Amino acid sequence: MEKKKTERANLEKGKSVNLLMGIVVAMAILFVSFEWGTTEVTISLADRLGDVEWTDEIPITITEPTPPPPPPPPTAVAEILTVVEDDAIVDSTPIITSEDTQENPQEEVYLPPVIEEKEEEDANQIHTIVEEMPAFPGGNAALMKFISQAINYPVVAQENGVFGRVTCSFVINTDGSIVDIEVLRGVDPSLDKEAVRVIGTMPKWKPGMQRDKPVRVRYTLPIVFRLQ
Repeated sequence: MEKKKTERANLEKGKSVNLLMGIVVAMAILFVSFEWGTTEVTISLADRLGDVEWTDEIPITITEPTPPPPPPPPTAVAEILTVVEDDAIVDSTPIITSEDTQENPQEEVYLPPVIEEKEEEDANQIHTIVEEMPAFPGGNAALMKFISQAINYPVVAQENGVFGRVTCSFVINTDGSIVDIEVLRGVDPSLDKEAVRVIGTMPKWKPGMQRDKPVRVRYTLPIVFRLQ
């Protein structure tokens, strides 16, 4: 069955007419664009310039920098000269030179004798190091023998197996006597007490000497306790 189109729905109708109308309109626009132009307007200023009166040229003024003022001249110091008359007395101070002092070589300048102040050492001062250290009678060998014979090993320390070195310190007076016994490093109270007792029973030592004078010296002595 064939489809029928209405006249209104037919798009081919009037196609050629519309094409011709478009061409005409395009040609008209193109023609108008070619004919359209700009008119140059020339303004003549001849008449206006004739009314203006020209004057002389205006000079250009250049301001030059002002130079600094010159420095002021130095102030002249007026020298005042004092004229002394021949009769005037002028005080003069005599100048003593080395030649004048050598004229009388017998005159010597007296200088008072310099009194040297001797340092008075305190008799109670305790030294640690002196020129001649104190010594036990008979030397170190006699000292070790005395300690080994004088020590009574405490029974409590023997039963507990206590042994070791007790370091003691004491002061040897100027007469060789021993004072101020101290325990610096102990082991056991029983051993420390015995070491102090033994040192207290020592005979007098030979005192220490400083500048040929006996002085007090602090001495350190270790006492060793050994179990047999």
